[in-house]
Amino acid sequence: MTATVPTVISDEMRRCIDNCLSCHAVCEATLSYCLAHDGAHADRNGVLLLLDCAEICRTSAGFLLRGSSLHPETCRACATICAACADWCESVSRDAVMKQCATTCRECAQSCTEMANMH
Repeated sequence: MTATVPTVISDEMRRCIDNCLSCHAVCEATLSYCLAHDGAHADRNGVLLLLDCAEICRTSAGFLLRGSSLHPETCRACATICAACADWCESVSRDAVMKQCATTCRECAQSCTEMANMH
């Protein structure tokens, strides 16, 4: 017997999930990039911010995927942290990797803000 899970994920939720998962991956890759440059792109606060952003994005995507009624709370936190991470990335360097991280974080912050305000 195979159980089926009803589809309750709206297009807006799917877009936010995709943005969160993309931001998670980009922040993890950017962290590796920064560390590979002997820390030239990352002080302790930047490293922690990239880690925090990656983690809250993964958490927020999980809340959305499960259809948690508490997803507006994680989305609100995710938007705040993603915006801070984007600001940091822009302040550190204008190279392509840091620009991509900032852009991805801003996209995630925007979709999470929309999800947080839907209810």
